[in-house]
Amino acid sequence: MTHAPVTDRTRPVRSARRRAALSGVLAAAVTLAVAQLVAAVVSPPADPFVAVGDAFVDATPAWLKDFAIGAFGVHDKTALLVSMGLVIALVAAGVGMLARSRPWVGPTAVALLGAAGALAAATRPDAGYLAVVPSLLGTLGGVLALRALLVRSERVTGTQLAEPTVSAGPDRRSFLTAAAAVAVVATLASATGTAVGAAGRAAAAARDRLRLPIPRRAAPPVPPGAQGIPGVVDVVTRNEDFYRIDTALTVPRVDPDTWTLRVHGMVDEEVVLTLDELFASDLVEAYVTLACVSNPVGGELVGNARWLGLPVREVLRRARPQAGADMVLSRSVDGFTASTPLPVLTDDRDALIAVAMNGELLPPAHGFPVRLVVPGLYGYVSATKWLSELEVTRFADQDAYWTVRGWSPQGPIKTSSRIEVPRAGASVAAGDVAVGGTAWAQHRGITGVEVQVDDGRWQEATLADEIRVDTWRQWSWTWAAEPGRHVLRVRATDPVDGVQTGEVADVIPDGATGWHEIEVDVRPA
Repeated sequence: MTHAPVTDRTRPVRSARRRAALSGVLAAAVTLAVAQLVAAVVSPPADPFVAVGDAFVDATPAWLKDFAIGAFGVHDKTALLVSMGLVIALVAAGVGMLARSRPWVGPTAVALLGAAGALAAATRPDAGYLAVVPSLLGTLGGVLALRALLVRSERVTGTQLAEPTVSAGPDRRSFLTAAAAVAVVATLASATGTAVGAAGRAAAAARDRLRLPIPRRAAPPVPPGAQGIPGVVDVVTRNEDFYRIDTALTVPRVDPDTWTLRVHGMVDEEVVLTLDELFASDLVEAYVTLACVSNPVGGELVGNARWLGLPVREVLRRARPQAGADMVLSRSVDGFTASTPLPVLTDDRDALIAVAMNGELLPPAHGFPVRLVVPGLYGYVSATKWLSELEVTRFADQDAYWTVRGWSPQGPIKTSSRIEVPRAGASVAAGDVAVGGTAWAQHRGITGVEVQVDDGRWQEATLADEIRVDTWRQWSWTWAAEPGRHVLRVRATDPVDGVQTGEVADVIPDGATGWHEIEVDVRPA
């Protein structure tokens, strides 16, 4: 098979196509950068790139969400942003090439991009009256940039931006100068938009001025014997290591000076709390382990922290829920909702309107200024971040964010356990081998852990000290390992549901089940 030689006629055409593709990409960059800059000034949530991303997250079916978390874990949002950027770049390049012979394609495509951003921004729960302005001004900037670049990408005759072949030759220097200028404009606009971030800076400054409230009831110290063997995760998870799974593509920046919590719905008295009022309340500290419903068997989407907050039951007592109410719909500032059974929020467990985590104010990524923390339930029905409302209602009358996407309306945490030492696929020397990990059954507690080698009998592991019934518990076991390849399994027991089920179930609709197992190679000593 032979290829036709590159002639003097085809070479400039290919070069022109490459310049047109670059023109489309740079025009898209200007569109997004100008919109980002304007959004930083008038309304940060109106950034079209973020707004469209949030709209995509909201439209994500349960199976795709589960796939993204399984594939990327806590980096699922980064993966989405990168994917969006690549798709926009590829589409923009195609638009630029089409615009050579069809001049109307370029402005139309940029306008459609801007319209999508404007629509997504205008339909956000926190949309203001200026929500469409960033997209509109970004569109204008993108159209002007595309026109300027295409005009300079090759010499034009009459009203056409480009002919299939151009005898006069491209104005290469003019195009490169224009392309460099457009790239600089896009970079400066994006960098300035990031730097401006007036709302984010104001929220951060207000957070820095706050002082951690003193709890009425401090959490008891962690027992010295609560930490397991070396290699097992810290029994108290550091804030920077705590998993983050939520629907917010970018972290909401909430001004604590204007934040309020509204409690309404099926209540005798509506309650509105400011942050100052919340801080002045009788706050309590408690260690609580949180787990994500998307955590697979043996997964890492679970963490334990010391939380400070006001028991939800205290606020509900003031509001006085009416007969027939059985659910509280919590709502985030970005529109996310979670359905929590009312009895869980009014019993004696430490279900908290939390303001602090491990001795410091909530980090922005974990819900500052206020979030819910409810022991015994998966986060999708209990751990609303950036909390703004509690609506007392009924399961029959209201659906929450993930309920309408196929997940169970109630999500009690299932007894789970995992092996952390040795790691899956590890190679160890024959003899005594330390095996250890963590088990959890929040608000029921762990009363036993057993380990199985290959298909042998289950053997009892040693439990570390329990912090409290609402936290995970670590365990250890000494294995007399013999040479060969072996499979280790673990299962836990709680005092309410008994032995952890070995039946394998997916995370959808209400959490994964099954025994965690790993393979280990044992080499002769």
